[in-house]
Amino acid sequence: MRLPVLCASLVLACPAFAQETIFPATLAGHAVLPALSLIAPPADAPRDAWVSGKFTTGGRLTAPMTAMADTGGLHGKRSTGIALPFIGQPLQGLSGYAMDRAEDGSVYALTDNGFGTKANSPDALLFFHKIAADFDTGKLAVNQTIFLRDPDVKVPFRIAYEGTEARYLTGGDFDPESIQLVNGEIWIGEEFGPYLIRATLDGVVVAVYPTMKADAVLKSVDHPTISGLSVTGKDWTVQRSGGYEGMALQPGTGMLWPMFEKPLLGVDGKPEGSFLRAMAFDPATGTWTGAEFKFQLAEGATAIGDFNFIDATRALIIERDNGEGDPSLKCAGDPAADCFPLPAMVKRVVLIDTATIDADGFVRRIGHIDLMDIADPEGKARLSTVANRDLTGKLTFPFFTIEDVMRVDETHIMVGNDNNLPYSSGRALDKAADNEVILLDVTEFLNAN
Repeated sequence: MRLPVLCASLVLACPAFAQETIFPATLAGHAVLPALSLIAPPADAPRDAWVSGKFTTGGRLTAPMTAMADTGGLHGKRSTGIALPFIGQPLQGLSGYAMDRAEDGSVYALTDNGFGTKANSPDALLFFHKIAADFDTGKLAVNQTIFLRDPDVKVPFRIAYEGTEARYLTGGDFDPESIQLVNGEIWIGEEFGPYLIRATLDGVVVAVYPTMKADAVLKSVDHPTISGLSVTGKDWTVQRSGGYEGMALQPGTGMLWPMFEKPLLGVDGKPEGSFLRAMAFDPATGTWTGAEFKFQLAEGATAIGDFNFIDATRALIIERDNGEGDPSLKCAGDPAADCFPLPAMVKRVVLIDTATIDADGFVRRIGHIDLMDIADPEGKARLSTVANRDLTGKLTFPFFTIEDVMRVDETHIMVGNDNNLPYSSGRALDKAADNEVILLDVTEFLNAN
């Protein structure tokens, strides 16, 4: 059954849609990569990279696995059962699927900057993977990991490993969040610049492109030229963790459409609205075309997680709030060990039609599926969720950051979370979230126009 959902405010929340359809989703497969999955850095990487997460507590950690992580103030500071720093590099944080697959059928997936900020991730190497979900066994295989490096000095600022020969990139340099395969090369959208990064399939940076809107360079608060004297709304207009979260490759045109995770700031330093901008970039010429559209966030949503086309004009966007955990365990008062102070409420995959943009520049929302209400009649879920309600025959995806979506075939999509190792939970109150991939049967959703 399709259910209509009405916008709460026609004045602010809904210039692009007055009524939206909720489509059903049924679980067709579930695969898991355990939270604490670590890999060795390349042999020629600096020795510093063999222990990662040394700067995650505001100082320097020297002994591995000695500082217990928690969910942070927003989510009640509950222990996640995993301690920092790590021996090796964490595979965590799958933060984007490419639309087109590798030659061997694997999915190109991206790991983000490491531990969340520019300051705490200078020893977290940056890489992307070729992954394969086996829904029969429930295992998520990482077939290959490719580390990003800048041996030809294409990055236009000093990197963390500047003085090394291989010049591996780290989370102190970029925050990669979205990935596409274009003409045999990898393109990455990142948040700190925000920049677009062009690289070879073996991880060598070919070029780095700043964000241009008309003749102006758009910068975030984490851009390398921004200082404590910079003026909000004038020198920088991209919010922290508000750069490119999704970047779609449009079939037919070959255009890349990076989309900001959060609203841009106006000259007054405040968000320009409750919408996000997507801007067109031509990888063939290395230029911004000037074309753009606005994506209206629904009430309660704060950001997007990924963005991928399914045909020439229609595309999928993950829309989310900042919550994690089941809503039935919402804290009644102060945060406690047995409740979630900010549970997951808005976790969706939205279908848009870029062929329909209104006079104000807003793209049309066709409808969405609710990731907190996935039917599981055959019991395919591999993990249980702590809740104070009956979840029999249902799977929820109650994670803070859900950052991967792609069309698999005419009836299925694949969705994954960024587990923010070791800080996010979701299915349990006191256990770090795993990296999960779910296969969803959404036939009616994919056929909608």
